This record gives sequence, structure tokens and C-alpha cells, in this order.
Amino acid sequence: MEKYELYEKLVNMNGIAGHESNIKRFVRSYLEQYSDEIVQDKLGGVFGIKKGNGPTIMFCGHMDEVGFMVVGITKQGMIELHPIGGINPEVYLSQNMEIVINENKTIKGIIGAIPPHLTRGREKKPISMDDLVLDIGADSKEHAIKMGVRIGQQVVSCNMFYETEDKKKLVSKAWDDRFGVGMCLEIMKELQNINHPNTVICGATVQEEVGLRGAVVASQMIQPDLFITIDVSPATDFMKEQGKSSCSLGKGFLVRFYDPKCIMSAPLHKYFLEISEEKNIPHQLFLSMGATDAANAQFAGKGIFSSTLGLPGRYIHTTASMIHVDDIKAVKDMALEIIKTFDNEKLKQLKEEL
Repeated sequence: MEKYELYEKLVNMNGIAGHESNIKRFVRSYLEQYSDEIVQDKLGGVFGIKKGNGPTIMFCGHMDEVGFMVVGITKQGMIELHPIGGINPEVYLSQNMEIVINENKTIKGIIGAIPPHLTRGREKKPISMDDLVLDIGADSKEHAIKMGVRIGQQVVSCNMFYETEDKKKLVSKAWDDRFGVGMCLEIMKELQNINHPNTVICGATVQEEVGLRGAVVASQMIQPDLFITIDVSPATDFMKEQGKSSCSLGKGFLVRFYDPKCIMSAPLHKYFLEISEEKNIPHQLFLSMGATDAANAQFAGKGIFSSTLGLPGRYIHTTASMIHVDDIKAVKDMALEIIKTFDNEKLKQLKEEL
């Protein structure tokens, strides 16, 4: 799986919102190899710039993953948790987790679930976030503190990155959105071999999972002509009833024409479809019920063209999600074609068609 080594490194890192510094350092060191300049916003987003004479295109993923924060320790030594990002509590019962003590140390534990022997005859109630406590094997609050546990530390899933038997899918925590981060790094590297007129900016934002915060400062700092976030959206192909918001693994990137906070402009929608159809890049039209960094980036300056290049992923915001290697290729092919075909004339055309 040498081809996906970059992605494996990224998903194996730990970083909920507000705790992205180790990922940021990795991203910066990678971008420094291929960029004319590195810029960083004051929330922690970092971006490489490849300068040209044409319009500015900005690509980004977000570094943060969903997880928890330590908010208390019971007298029995159990760790009380608060969710960081959108989490369904029932997903995390019986899951192996780790508290990040520092960059060199983690403490493993399990989110306890009551055995059926102890629930017989009782009324079953929906699992709430307050029901989740992490058992790290501590005998008391003092014991947990001695181990190194402190309020405010991040708690993330223990990861097991692997390739499926058919060699077509990859499973890991944090595809949302270490995939987008990794793809932006790949794009910056690929720019060395592409003729185009544009200034291209690639990098990663922070704190997306808690309100798209990093995109606000990053887009205001750069104020590009075209902003594209690369993010993972929930695939529904494993469900009996998929509903209106549906997409499948292996059928291409997502043209995210609508979400509640960012409606793709008609000329940009047309432009994306023209490229993907002309170049035979597999794609899916996707109506989303969630939002991405594009929602806040569209308000930068006097307003900018803003959209999402989506990747379908099964089981996102859980301890393990699945993506398809063919969709990875489709996202990359589309991003590179945008860079090749976008110029001042295309920007002028998009503005005139608004």
C-alpha cells in the first residue's frame, strides 16, 4: 500500500478541533518541499503557495477529526467525556479509545457497555452522551491523575488502517477529513508537472467539525478567486432506503450542488459538469444535509466562487470509515483539470453568468 502511504500517515495522527498542531507541522513540512511560499493563519491553518500570473485557486481539507475531550474523572477513576464534533453516542459503546497525554504518550481504554446480564428486566433507554465513560483501568481519580490524565486532553479512536480484500477500498478513522488534507498535498506536488497560469494555494484548515471556524480566517486571509474544499460525505449505498441525500462508493467524485449553507452557483455547477463529462471523470450529483468549509469561505472579501469536491465515505464520524480508490482518482483528476482549465477568461465568464 505504498501508494497510499501519505494518507496512512495522516489518518494515524490524532487531532480533534483545537489539537491539530502535530498535523499542522507535518503538513507544513510537506508543503515546504513544493511551494514558493508558506502562509499560516492565527487559528493554525497552513497553506503552500505556487505563484502564477492568473487567478488564485485555493484548495483545502480540514485537519481535525471528530472525537472527545476529557472533562472529568470520577472517584472510581472513570474518564468523563464531551463530544467534539457530530457524534452518535451509541456508535462508541465498547470501542477502544486513547487519551493523548502528549506527543509521545497515549493511554488506551474502552468506553464501557453494560452486559445484557445486567439489563434483563430493565426498561431500555436510548444511549446518551452522558452514558459514555472511558475505562483506562484506573482504580481511583488519584490513580488516573498519576497516569497522566488531565482535563482538556483529547480522546480519539484507536486506529486500524487497512486495505480490503479486493484492494479497492481503504478503511480507517478520520477519513473526514485527512483524505482532503492528503489530496491537497498531492495536488501541490503534482503542480510541478502541470502547465497552467494560476496561483494555486493548497493546504489545510482547522476546527471544521465545530462550526467551520478555520475556513473563516483562512479564506479572509487569502481571498481567492475560486475556493474548493476537498471533503468526505456520507455514502448511503449500504442502506436499504437511501433517501434524497445519496451517493455510492466507486462511482466517482461528488458534485455537491446543494447543502444547507452553500448552494453551488449555476455557472460553477455548469463548469464542473463540462470538465467531468469532457474528460470522462466519473461523478455523482450530490445533495447534502451537512456543510463544509465552502459554506464560510464563500463570504470572504466581497464574496467568492466556493464549492466542495466530495469523496463518498461509508460510516463517517465513527471509529472506522471506508473509501474507494477509484473515487480518490476521480477527485484528483477533477482537481487537476480545474487547475489546467481555469484562467482569467474563465473567471470573467463565470462572473458574467451569475
